Amino acid sequence: MITFSIGLALLLVGAAVYGRICERVMAPSDRKTPAVAKYDGVDYVPMKKWKNSLIELLNIAGTGPILGPIQGILFGPIAFLTIPVGCVIGGAFHDYMRTEQTDPCRKTLF
Repeated sequence: MITFSIGLALLLVGAAVYGRICERVMAPSDRKTPAVAKYDGVDYVPMKKWKNSLIELLNIAGTGPILGPIQGILFGPIAFLTIPVGCVIGGAFHDYMRTEQTDPCRKTLF
């Protein structure tokens, strides 16, 4: 139970702290997204925020029930710490960078 509590605390602290660090280092822009700038009604269509958040949640939470028990079997209770650390470092950075990427056709990241 102790490793679970530490893992949960890592997730909460990591979400608050690491997100701010990424934002400070990468300075978000105020440009329009390609869905708004190139709206054509077919390929470039803005999504509602709740729908976009649901898709992100399903992408992240979908692998948890599969990979979590496998890591628990292989590594024991330490998996309660490695999973949150991986989620904070890998997941938060990935989500932040995906929201800041521009149109891939322009061959620029920022």
